[in-house]
Amino acid sequence: MMFSVTEMRTFELFSVPHITVLLMFVAISVFLLYGRRLLKPYQPIIKWTLFGILVLSEVSWHIWLVATGQWEVGDLPLQLCSVSTFIGIYLFLKPNRKVFYLLFFIGFLPPILSMVTPEMFYQFPHYRFLKYFLHHAAIAWSVLYFIVYEGYRVPRKAVWTGFVMVNLLALPIFFLNILLDTNFFYLANPTESKTILSFFGSSYMYYINLEIAALIVFYITYLPMGMLMKREREKGEVQSDGFT
Repeated sequence: MMFSVTEMRTFELFSVPHITVLLMFVAISVFLLYGRRLLKPYQPIIKWTLFGILVLSEVSWHIWLVATGQWEVGDLPLQLCSVSTFIGIYLFLKPNRKVFYLLFFIGFLPPILSMVTPEMFYQFPHYRFLKYFLHHAAIAWSVLYFIVYEGYRVPRKAVWTGFVMVNLLALPIFFLNILLDTNFFYLANPTESKTILSFFGSSYMYYINLEIAALIVFYITYLPMGMLMKREREKGEVQSDGFT
């Protein structure tokens, strides 16, 4: 039943299961952040667990689609969460601080917003429900992992760098959508279910609102990072003064 295509399509926004998984996400995120000293000895386990979740989520999703006869060209792994997944997998295998800039902006707040207003029809404990929330949570947790356990930092100028990179990435996706009649990055139209994108209007206003929203999300995402780096600089200055 949990793998059925037609059953358990009763998802309700902010229902008990939905709120429960959101609270679990917040609780685990807080534990990863504030329990870092306790969890530091288990860093390799955390790292490869997140890596495994990302890989299994992406692979199992396509296996389920193929096995149930649902797979089509629109299911190619070219959505934002899939791009974030591949970047995360790459970083776990080959650390790169500059590549992390892009993951930081598209892999933290966007997956969280997707969990708050998900494009979801299946209810708990359906595979689609479990995979969707675990997958999106793992993307955001991966960003936290690189910041908290690997010490990655993002400079302020990366806000615009990331914004330009996303637009450069979106450009070929836009034309690919026209060619294949798909909706990767939701550039063709909003989601079928009611999400934040549903309020972005239509036609050219949809794209203008997408750009504005992306920039706002990037700046909001950067605020905690900016505060963290400022505090670290101030702490470093105080320590330096102590040696003079």
